[in-house]
Amino acid sequence: MGKLTEFLRPYRAFVAVVVVLTFLQTLSSLYLPNLMSDIVDTGIIRGDEGYILREGGLMLGVTVLGGVASVIARFYGAKATAGFGKLLRSQIFGHVEHFTLKEFDEIGTSSLIVRSTNDVMQVQQFVNMLLSMMVMAPLTAIGGIVLAVRTDASLSLVIVFVVPAMGLVIWLLMRQGFALFRSIQKKVDRLNLVLRENLTGVRVVRAFGRVPYEVQRFDLANRDLTDTSVRVFQIMATLMPVVFLIMNFAMIAIVWFGADQINAGSLQLGNLMAFIQYVMQIMFAVMMVSMMLFMIPRAQASAVRINEVLELEPEFRDPKEPKPAPPGPGTIEFRHVTFYYPGGEEPALQDISFTARPGETTAVIGGTGAGKSTLMNLIVRFYEVSEGSVLVDGVDVRDMRQQDLRQKLGFVPQRATLFTGSVLDNIRYGDPGASSAAAMHAAEIAQAGEFVMDMEGGLDAEISQGGVNLSGGQRQRLAMARALVRRTEIYLFDDSFSALDFKTDSLVRAALRRELKGASVLIVAQRVSTVMDADQILVLEEGRLVGAGRHRELMASCPVYREIVSSQLTPEEIA
Repeated sequence: MGKLTEFLRPYRAFVAVVVVLTFLQTLSSLYLPNLMSDIVDTGIIRGDEGYILREGGLMLGVTVLGGVASVIARFYGAKATAGFGKLLRSQIFGHVEHFTLKEFDEIGTSSLIVRSTNDVMQVQQFVNMLLSMMVMAPLTAIGGIVLAVRTDASLSLVIVFVVPAMGLVIWLLMRQGFALFRSIQKKVDRLNLVLRENLTGVRVVRAFGRVPYEVQRFDLANRDLTDTSVRVFQIMATLMPVVFLIMNFAMIAIVWFGADQINAGSLQLGNLMAFIQYVMQIMFAVMMVSMMLFMIPRAQASAVRINEVLELEPEFRDPKEPKPAPPGPGTIEFRHVTFYYPGGEEPALQDISFTARPGETTAVIGGTGAGKSTLMNLIVRFYEVSEGSVLVDGVDVRDMRQQDLRQKLGFVPQRATLFTGSVLDNIRYGDPGASSAAAMHAAEIAQAGEFVMDMEGGLDAEISQGGVNLSGGQRQRLAMARALVRRTEIYLFDDSFSALDFKTDSLVRAALRRELKGASVLIVAQRVSTVMDADQILVLEEGRLVGAGRHRELMASCPVYREIVSSQLTPEEIA
């Protein structure tokens, strides 16, 4: 929690106002029983109406002052805690944006969502309560004890027995709740994971008729969280009745012994009433502290989870003295590159060397799991090479700023991801400054122009979340247009043609050859028809480069490539 309170620094003026006003509110509440005592003992018993009116007016003024101070304190406290939550969420989001794929895999997307929302809310609520009680509770308790002892020292012995009894009850209940509070956030993670998987995979769930299974899986996670929450709330619900029982017994004892002192003439009625108020304030202060202590375990668990994110350093960062991005034409070179996924025993790529030159199309083909997408991820620097080096225009990608490197790339991922907004917004994601004409031209290169113009609104047509109102091929073509609008030196297509029919595939490749004459184009593909016209074909098998050359050369020299070709084409087509 200590580190997170740094996010309150921009709002320290608000915090200071809250502390001062809470101090005034507490003083007013401590002063009221004394005024009430004077009114009873001096005004009512003696029948002095003027004194009653004066002291009653003062009492009303003190009450109004305390109320106004409380309202203003809560207002500024809310502004401070809301700002604290805003800054903390922004810090988490900004930090996560610099994560490599390794960190995303390590924590998990669902857990990151919960930590950025639910966990921040838990800490925010605790800070709000802390601002409300950090002055009021201790000052009320200490002030109440001092004033109670000053009012009647003998009756104050009740406090000596009652406060420790309340403290013992609170400690026993909290000890049971600590472990449960810590486990709740993990169970929220699990519930969010199941829900997210079901919502994003709803088509698969329904296609395979697994709705009952998914409902059962959600119910298990939901019931697990519910059972734990019920146990926690049962413990919290036990606290109030027990504390009020102790308070009521304390009132009985005070009235019992106070009545004897009033009969003996050693205590006045007003003082007894004031003493009862002081004891009530002391006990309510203890209750406030207990409520805050009950929030500590969950807030602490959330704070630990947030700190885990903020303290997690990306696997790699930009160099302290980065080399400027070379203005070269876009040559890509792999020099004896080997790469292991985190925790992997076998390399995903092993001793890969090749050069992709400007004005040429380099295609990568191979079986499932051969390492094709991994190769692309190393160029974009989503992962760091384990051995060897990847160079762009002669400069190691590790020596460049990631932003500079990616400005040289037009990347189309294997899974086409679109964002909520218009078609134009999604294409401009590749170049925010692109004109509508440039965006439309990029769409036409990707063979998306026709269906875009058929949509209601054309370029202004709305795209639903994830592009669910488009077919897979349409999403893929818009993803291509997003990369093509950049007009950069290097274009990477990671199995981006798999969702296209053969005719569209051929038209897109023809348009790419025409439009990207001076650029380096790398294509990962599963279909032989997509790669056979490439200037250079790289054949991967189990992470190794087993062949490189043109189609005819590989047919003559690479058995793996011949096997792939023969599995997709008839002998007549091969001939």
